Amino acid sequence: TRRYYKMKEQEFIQAGYTVAGTEGGENKLLNFLKEHYPSVIKDNEINLNELKAVAGLPIDEKVNGYGLNFVGRNFARGKYYQKTEKELRLNAAMSKNIDTTQNLVLKGDNLDSLKILKNYYKGQIKCIYIDPPYNTANDEFVYPDKFDKEEAEVLGLVNLSESDFARMDFSFKTKKSHNGWLAFMYPRLLLARDLLSKDGVIFISIDDNEQANLKLLCDDVFGEENFAGQISVVNNPRGRDYGGIAQMHEYLLVYQGSQEAVLNDLSNPNKEFLFSDSNGGFELRELRNRNIAFNKENRPNLYYPFYINPNKKLDNELLEISLEPTKDSVELYPKESQGYKTVWRWGKEKSKENINKEIAAKRMSDGGYMIVEKYRKSSKMARSVWADKEDNSEKGTLLVKELFEGKKYFDFPKSVEMISKIVEMGSNQNDIILDFFAGSGTTAHAVMQLNAEDGGNRKFILCQIDEPIQKDKPAYKFCVENNLPPVISSITIERLKRAGEKIAKELEDENSKPDLFDGKRQVPDIGFKVFDSVIAPKLEADDKGQISISFNESDALSRIYNMIFTVGLDEPTQVPEVVVKDSIYKIGKHYYITNSEKITSDDYSNAIKNGKVFIDGWTASLNGTLQNYKEDVKIVF
Repeated sequence: TRRYYKMKEQEFIQAGYTVAGTEGGENKLLNFLKEHYPSVIKDNEINLNELKAVAGLPIDEKVNGYGLNFVGRNFARGKYYQKTEKELRLNAAMSKNIDTTQNLVLKGDNLDSLKILKNYYKGQIKCIYIDPPYNTANDEFVYPDKFDKEEAEVLGLVNLSESDFARMDFSFKTKKSHNGWLAFMYPRLLLARDLLSKDGVIFISIDDNEQANLKLLCDDVFGEENFAGQISVVNNPRGRDYGGIAQMHEYLLVYQGSQEAVLNDLSNPNKEFLFSDSNGGFELRELRNRNIAFNKENRPNLYYPFYINPNKKLDNELLEISLEPTKDSVELYPKESQGYKTVWRWGKEKSKENINKEIAAKRMSDGGYMIVEKYRKSSKMARSVWADKEDNSEKGTLLVKELFEGKKYFDFPKSVEMISKIVEMGSNQNDIILDFFAGSGTTAHAVMQLNAEDGGNRKFILCQIDEPIQKDKPAYKFCVENNLPPVISSITIERLKRAGEKIAKELEDENSKPDLFDGKRQVPDIGFKVFDSVIAPKLEADDKGQISISFNESDALSRIYNMIFTVGLDEPTQVPEVVVKDSIYKIGKHYYITNSEKITSDDYSNAIKNGKVFIDGWTASLNGTLQNYKEDVKIVF
């Protein structure tokens, strides 16, 4: 299949067209290694054995170093780089408010969905929460990654022996296999790292079965220095009997995208501020990073001077600052601590945007100065143990049952209150929140609820595999009676619809009260676009060697959305404007064309004259009309 796909791609390249995604680009070696092979760089040194493993070279195992190793690691790394053979098809019937929503629900294997999302959302997701399989004795993996000889050849792993395959086969099919679970999680976490913004945060729920291994794996993927902490969540106060000790809690592992990330405190509406300005109350918080692990040597981009004007006072007796020296200004770098030159918490660009508005200088009692941030959130710092009754999984179960007329369709869903705390800690009001093990959809419910409470415009992206529901389960009967596919994602989507409608009704009821002093609150975005994961078009050869294109049933708009996802220039939640029905659509000055044989030369020239043009390679043919414009278009597969 991949060979035939390359044939179609090469056909356009040889004809002189530019194919999207094949353009070359130079990268400096160190930046390339850091971005694509972060495990190669440890403690600012190159791990030669890891570099050899990446390159497929023999490894000297005489001296073992510290690190996590597991059967199938190279296979799993290859899965991360492997191009997905899936594409997305718009599911208008299951979507809600399809023309206005900024939320997404992707049905299908999250490994494929994450690769598709990466084209546009790389480095843009502020908060990720996942609740992956815990690898208990009862767990059956519903994400059956392919690990066999055929796949090894595709991934370039040609030096694996029969015993290697036998070992992997045994490891991955054994109940509670640590090897199989790690090989399953590794490529997905690598993709999560790619999607996470530098100031973003990822939260991962886990229990004792894999907590230790997950911590080591995340140290490898996200960097040990980006470990923010581990939270123990008391989600079952009565405890579950797991072999002699009643387990009352599970864990949240928390990692930052980089040292630019700052975890928000949790809201505390009763807090009174010592300071205020025209934008409201605030506290003063030192801008210097007090953690000496982050210093001038390893964070040079956070080490720069401020210039304080002692004679110019701002509100609240704060002093004016700048990033360039002025007359009579005092230069101030972060001070030393334990022999280290510490750094600021903010980069220079962020400081420039907020200077004398959200950051300023304060004169100290000893005559010196401190750069301070106006910290406005009415808040309290999150603790490492969450034992509130709102975090209890029973609270989540009761809420979902309430939405479905008392029927239980999910086991132990997370509570909205718990996920709300995570979203509040890891994002701000206009950020994107991703959950690629969506399950019951609690993350999206929490996002909608928070937006309703504080007027925010957070967006959610959910990924959920179409896991079949067993016929003896009540959820199966519900799907059949409501003409829904009997898969978990159907219940997920139905929960989102009911939760959104409940939130909207509660707001409307509140807004209708006559004595409303705070003003009416706006109903948040409770919609979402649903996309199905389907096999992408492929070239097939019959017994006589005749090659034809195999298509899944696909409408023109779905083909347009696939180009939007693949090209990665426009946010996929936007609704493309129709220029020529079933053929040409545009977002801004980007024109996307499918079924190109149906359009005229004038259609081409108008699009090229007004913007950039992208053409669906699977529905395009090398006809004379298209040949006239090959210098001005890009082919997309």
